[in-house]
Amino acid sequence: MGVLKSEIVPVIAMNQCGSLSISDFRRMDTLAIEEFGLPVELMMENAGLQLARLVALHTKRDQKILIGVGTGNNGGGGLVAARRLAGWGYRVFLDIPVKNLKSLPATQLKRALAFGVYAEKTGDPDVFIDAYLGFSQRLPLSGEYQNAVDWSNGLNCLKISLDLPTGFDSRTGISRFNPDMILTLAALKRELLQPGVKAEIFLADIGIPSKIYEEFKIPLPDYQKSGIIRIFKMIL
Repeated sequence: MGVLKSEIVPVIAMNQCGSLSISDFRRMDTLAIEEFGLPVELMMENAGLQLARLVALHTKRDQKILIGVGTGNNGGGGLVAARRLAGWGYRVFLDIPVKNLKSLPATQLKRALAFGVYAEKTGDPDVFIDAYLGFSQRLPLSGEYQNAVDWSNGLNCLKISLDLPTGFDSRTGISRFNPDMILTLAALKRELLQPGVKAEIFLADIGIPSKIYEEFKIPLPDYQKSGIIRIFKMIL
């Protein structure tokens, strides 16, 4: 898979980047919506765009991308990435184990299909994206998601999770889905620094303003260059 060149995606050490607990990030997300008027759809669009960029940096145009889609906002972010990648000429397929999508992800699905995304899954993708469940997930997983994750773990390809891997145990850092990379949103989640997390971690800008970072007493990551930062787990 290789390491991204720093001139494309900046690299910072984990101790040089502020982190929040998952519960604090929920508060950050709520403040962005309630105090700054950032629509969920806009942050979803930003998350999906950054995910699509990360995938494109690791994928050739003739390769196949499979995205596992959940019913909520994490699935919506995956569908934005699907639409973006299809718009750039990639072949994108979907796995939707639970069909009753919420309103916004359902709208994103219609948009993705209009862009040429395939509604069925492929059994031999070159990249698999786990966008089933995000930071609001609860354990144990439903049978549908357990089956979907167990199947996707068996794929011989690059695996990327959007925000938190599906089946993530915040106490141990171990998750049911085993990604090679995690693209976490807005702020580094403290729970992702546990020894149980083996994946490479990337951090993505979703448009949250600096004043909110100041309120939580963490620095605004240097997103200006690419909108994505790779977290170097060793302390410098």
